Amino acid sequence: MITQTADHTDIRATNLAAVLGFLRRTAPCSRAAIASGTGLNKATVTSIVGELLDRRLVRETQQTQNHVGRPATLLVLDGSAYATIGLEVSARGLTAIGCDAAGEQVLRWHRAGPGVDAGPAKTIAALAALARRAITSVQSTGRRVLGITVGVPGLVNREGAVVLAAGLGWRDVPLCAELAAALARPDIPVTVDNDASLGVLAEHLYGEYAGTPNLIQLTGDTGVGAGIIADGRPLEGHLGYVGEIGHLRLIPDGPLCPCGRHGCLEALASLPAILARVDASAEEDDSQHQLEALLRRADDREADVIQVLTEAGTHLGHGIAALVNILNPEVVVLGGAYALLADHLVPAIDKALREATIAPDAGGCTVVASTFPHTATPLGATAHAFTPLTSGRLPG
Repeated sequence: MITQTADHTDIRATNLAAVLGFLRRTAPCSRAAIASGTGLNKATVTSIVGELLDRRLVRETQQTQNHVGRPATLLVLDGSAYATIGLEVSARGLTAIGCDAAGEQVLRWHRAGPGVDAGPAKTIAALAALARRAITSVQSTGRRVLGITVGVPGLVNREGAVVLAAGLGWRDVPLCAELAAALARPDIPVTVDNDASLGVLAEHLYGEYAGTPNLIQLTGDTGVGAGIIADGRPLEGHLGYVGEIGHLRLIPDGPLCPCGRHGCLEALASLPAILARVDASAEEDDSQHQLEALLRRADDREADVIQVLTEAGTHLGHGIAALVNILNPEVVVLGGAYALLADHLVPAIDKALREATIAPDAGGCTVVASTFPHTATPLGATAHAFTPLTSGRLPG
């Protein structure tokens, strides 16, 4: 009897996930369209939609059809009851985004600092303060916060501990446990993941190439990381340590990387490495102003800046080629500062990519700039925090 109940529960969750996924992709749509698109029978769809209406996850609307007769009753996602919060820790500061269950943003904040040298304890305290404010703001709209996900530029294990974030100088930081303890909200689950893995989730759901089954997002604001969608699913790996392309050694006797090795892609082509080469005397805590100055100088075609960006683009092209040779993606999206610098990086990336890729024409891969360079990670984090719901597990 227990096995039958569990099986029934699993089937119900699978069917709920299918209905919610179809609505996310195609709403507004009718019950009949959901049945046709998911392969579920009409009675099952009617039952599931009724439950979703009761839970304020779906609402009815009317839309005139292009045929004779009264308007059909159509369904859309309802974001009035639930939301999640996505947070990002990076060298340029902390970012928070709140999204409701219909995918609409209900808050978006950014604060500069703490800096890279602040250390984990100070950063976690600031992160907790930002999360508390975000929770209060979301709850003031009448929505329940279903979860919080944090994106960090580094290796994150299954328990949400940051094993290594070289660009932040972090090792073995139990971020998930410490943030959850600081918040003292057992009703709001906290999870932690790699920033690029969350960024590619945002691109796959909301970006210009949304739905592309083989998609990679490359970021380099703190370290260099790759988030990977393979055959329509996030690539996670054995322990979750996927996409650390920043520590691919390209030049064995090259510059020292924060990880302690020499010649890593991160030491050659991350934003901090680029800024250090352009202006070695710049203050490390002022990365946003340094980036703005870099963009101005690049747009003015200053020769030394263009040379640095061309060399960085070449290194990135070689790194991307390694991904292309192994994974054969259709699109590689440049995120963060790489998106802002794309006009100056892409020509060198494309040239190196085609030279270093074994398949003709880089295996059909296109390199493009993200359309939301500043928010992909926290936006993807909000989607990640909705995973129980999108898997068909309704809030208790």
